[in-house]
Amino acid sequence: MEKKRATKKRSKKQSFLMRAIIIFLLFFLVTGVVGSIHVYSLVQSAPSIDDDTFIYSNSSTLYDHTGEEMVTLDNGEDRQSTQIEHIPQHVRDAFIAIEDTRFYEHSGLDAKRIGGAILSNITDGFGSEGGSTITQQVVKNSLLTSEKSIERKVQEAYLALEVEKKYTKDEILEFYLNKIYFGNGAHGIVSAADAYFGKTLEELTIEEAALLAGLPQRPSGYDPFQHPELGEERRNTVLFVMKDQGFITDEEYEEAKSVSIEDMIEGNRSNYEISDAFMDLVYKELESMEEIDASMIYNGGLEIYTTYDKTAQEHVEKVLNSDEYISYPDERFQAGLTLIDNQTGEIKAVGGGRNQESGKSRSNYATNIQRSPGSTIKPILSYGPAIEYLNWSTYQQIEDEEMTYTDSDQVITNYNGNYHGIVSMREALTRSWNIPAVKTFQEVGSERASEFASNVGLSMEGPLYESYALGSLKEGISPLELAGAYAAFGNEGMYNEPHVIKKVVFPDGKEINMQPEPVQAMSDATSYMVTDMLQSVVEEGTGRLANIEGVAVAGKTGTTNFNEETKQKYTISDGVPDVWFAGYTSNYTVAVWTGYPQVSDENYIKTDEDKQIARLIFKEVMTEMVDEETHDFVKPDSVEEITIDTSTGERATGSSDKDDIVTELFVSGTTVEDAYSLVEEELEKKQSEPKDEVPESNDSNQIEDDNSVDQDVEENSEPEPEQSERNEEGEGSESDQPEGNVEDEEAKPEQTEESENLEEAEPEQTEENKPEAEPEGSKEENSVGEAEQEKTEGNEEIESEPKPEATEENETETESEKQTEENESVKEAEQEQLNEVEAEPEQTEVNQAESEPEQTEGNESANKTEQEQTNSEVESNSAEEKNTTEEEADPEQDDTNTSSTTGEEEALNQEDTNED
Repeated sequence: MEKKRATKKRSKKQSFLMRAIIIFLLFFLVTGVVGSIHVYSLVQSAPSIDDDTFIYSNSSTLYDHTGEEMVTLDNGEDRQSTQIEHIPQHVRDAFIAIEDTRFYEHSGLDAKRIGGAILSNITDGFGSEGGSTITQQVVKNSLLTSEKSIERKVQEAYLALEVEKKYTKDEILEFYLNKIYFGNGAHGIVSAADAYFGKTLEELTIEEAALLAGLPQRPSGYDPFQHPELGEERRNTVLFVMKDQGFITDEEYEEAKSVSIEDMIEGNRSNYEISDAFMDLVYKELESMEEIDASMIYNGGLEIYTTYDKTAQEHVEKVLNSDEYISYPDERFQAGLTLIDNQTGEIKAVGGGRNQESGKSRSNYATNIQRSPGSTIKPILSYGPAIEYLNWSTYQQIEDEEMTYTDSDQVITNYNGNYHGIVSMREALTRSWNIPAVKTFQEVGSERASEFASNVGLSMEGPLYESYALGSLKEGISPLELAGAYAAFGNEGMYNEPHVIKKVVFPDGKEINMQPEPVQAMSDATSYMVTDMLQSVVEEGTGRLANIEGVAVAGKTGTTNFNEETKQKYTISDGVPDVWFAGYTSNYTVAVWTGYPQVSDENYIKTDEDKQIARLIFKEVMTEMVDEETHDFVKPDSVEEITIDTSTGERATGSSDKDDIVTELFVSGTTVEDAYSLVEEELEKKQSEPKDEVPESNDSNQIEDDNSVDQDVEENSEPEPEQSERNEEGEGSESDQPEGNVEDEEAKPEQTEESENLEEAEPEQTEENKPEAEPEGSKEENSVGEAEQEKTEGNEEIESEPKPEATEENETETESEKQTEENESVKEAEQEQLNEVEAEPEQTEVNQAESEPEQTEGNESANKTEQEQTNSEVESNSAEEKNTTEEEADPEQDDTNTSSTTGEEEALNQEDTNED
């Protein structure tokens, strides 16, 4: 019985055990099946492997204008790759020793390493230590994420086995060394060698290779720049393992270990910085290339050869961002400039602005602004096209007179508020008069002006209005665009599109040339003649502050103005929004803009000194670019220099007075007479005047070129300056006299503004005779003129006795009476002198002029009368006192009707503030 019970118990235990085993086996089987299915699914979902998977995307490299490497475009990640045969053996050994000592023995998975990692994970927690081989790290870096999970480890193991089947050990090692991250933005062994030591792979020493091999485990923790002690400790660990595994000898180990980290990396970290403003243009040009997409800019391994001139750029930054060269009014004051090579269009430097921090929000005032260029546009829309299409000379005569825009009541004014009569194109540009520029634009026509501008890179949409000739554009331009246009003037009329990239080389060796083809924008005659006039601007006109001693410099100033609404809004009485200067030598062009980003009560250019800054910036930047290769501009065969006798409007001869001679430039085949196409009456008058009667009448054109009636008067009559000034201003006052002037037309040709504007020579006739009046012995020679003058003056005073009352200001009634008495003595002297010279041939003409005033109209008779007046004044104190009375009677005449230097100097100071 008991025996049966015991047997029954054993049977139950065995049955339970069997069931437990079966259940366990079933569980194990199910788990295995489920696990296998899961593993299978993980394997099936693993990324596929192909050759492109392991091709490393390299960072692009920038080179300067000399071909020197500057920086890499990497979005913060410096990526460069190489081939295994270019990696020294001791560098390979360092990584194998510390990362995977059995690399050449296993098939992708190292069982011993995995076992050690499992034990560490059990004791220290999952993920505390990896058992990954170099092959597994290649898979992780190329195909998977860095997530620590069983799923990722399963896929990593599977893919490692597959990679080992497809690639050789050297290929896998190459993938690894090109992929691994070393810190400080360096991906791959090539970038790491450069980032930490500034070396190529071939130059790496054993200790340097060991340092690099120790970084991938903890790049930031072992960073030798931030943590040199930890970095050195890690390097020594790698050296010890290399010695222990026989990769280096004991001697090599001790020698490498003795080198300090500081000695290895000191001074090797690259500090090359490139202008953000320049890089703006680099990115813009790369993005415009069809062969390059955005991702290739950073990861395409491109070699980008630029036009960057580091020396020039650094100097530009100093000029703009320090007070070493220029004193700026405040921190808000901005400036932008572009420096261009005339012959190639290469942009050498870009001044994007002042006080701009790298990487922060900023504006590029050299390239990304649209501001009205003011008078800097005149050579592009007016004078350049006039030479190109109309064959105008630099002597082309243009009348500066009151005018309005076509179909408008808006009066065009010059900046000094005056009009200057007939002036040459050279003088109009040199002094920056506005009316001649608009008249020239009208003659050229908007279509041809637009075509010329387009040829030099300034494409203007829509119709061009007359106001464009003064820089009042619908859409402004940038210093970059203006510099490109002016560079064509300095390059014999050849336009090169400004650019910052010379060429791009792809990893496969394909090369794209980015240098644009030169375009013949204008004839060499046009470019040289405009250049010659712009040299006058710098030497004697509004651009004198930009002149560089001993260097041929051409350039133009430009200033814009506020409209009345803005002036009232911000209570601006005397200030401007923009001041420009664009200029060039034979080699380089610089265009400068100055002003404020936004106008406010405080943000505008206020003082004369601040208006000078654009010219001073140009001078400082251009001076740095001057060298022995900077030469004068060369006149082409298509341009002819002609010496002109301005008194006759013809070529000068041996008998021409030296004061009447000017030399101007003409397109070959054109004549002096062509220069009078707009003022033909002026030429007819010059040619009809007898040369012997008016020996120095040519001063009219000389004065126009000098833009200085008063200046010439003062220079030519130094022995009697007071008398000369009184005579000049006395004549001016006559123009406003009423009845007496009307009745005696011959004696008073200046009675109307019209006659003065049409004949610039009238006041100049006074000058001609003043030098003759200086010598005391000239009385006899001028007796005829004196007698006629005195007679005329006597008639004037008799016929217009109430003359002082007709003027706004006169001294006193007593002076008028005194003057009448003096005139009586003048009449007596006149009769005596007429008797003395009755036989002289000139007398016949004088008498004829007196008896037949209707036959001698306008300015010819006026000029004779003025000449005679001047000579008579030297002889008669009474005539001098008469002129003194007339001067005081109308002191404002010089301001309203003048082409004198006094008025022009005021105007020049407004444009060329305090230059002297």
